[in-house]
Amino acid sequence: MRPSPGSGLPFVLPMAAFAVLTAVEGRFGRGLYPALYAAKILLVLATLVWAAPGWRGLLRWEPKPILWGVLAGAIGLPLWLGLDAVTPHFPFLGSREAFDPSGLGQWRVPFLAVRFFGLALLVPILEEVFWRGFLLRWLSDQDKWNELSAEKFAPAAALIASGVFAVAHPEWLAALVYGLGMCGLLRATKSLSACIAAHATTNLLLGIYVLLTGNWRLW
Repeated sequence: MRPSPGSGLPFVLPMAAFAVLTAVEGRFGRGLYPALYAAKILLVLATLVWAAPGWRGLLRWEPKPILWGVLAGAIGLPLWLGLDAVTPHFPFLGSREAFDPSGLGQWRVPFLAVRFFGLALLVPILEEVFWRGFLLRWLSDQDKWNELSAEKFAPAAALIASGVFAVAHPEWLAALVYGLGMCGLLRATKSLSACIAAHATTNLLLGIYVLLTGNWRLW
């Protein structure tokens, strides 16, 4: 059974599944974390594929906006790291699992492949579809949000959505600035795909940075 046209479920369900599974994956011990993370990725991927007919019409893979997105994403990493370095961390915002895969032996490479798939592909799609594809429009007009194109959001909606995006991350200030930047990118390019490309670029570079530095708390 596919979601009905105009329903918010295709935008919300993958994000909700990801949030719930992320909240519980670390509660069963670090020994089970790699298997639980892989299971989460499979379940969320299945949810995202099921929901795709409801949101894929927003995506346009045009070269120019994508290139702007990649550039914005590359700038986003040093911005994120720099802001996080000077931001106080609040316990009520939680923390990341900070899993170090160096002790996995022969399973290290498969785990990293799944981790990077989740980090650099799955998460950018589901988060941009929810935060910038749905929530911005819904906050702008709860009755006719699905009639708005992705870039037709109210300034107040950008502030509210970016604020909620911020408190959903331990790196709250970096997330706030990044969220506002994604709203600006969406407005400038009129392309949700550009936001996905930016998010994917930032996350890919972040993953590489974490591997090179061993700063596991960032993922």
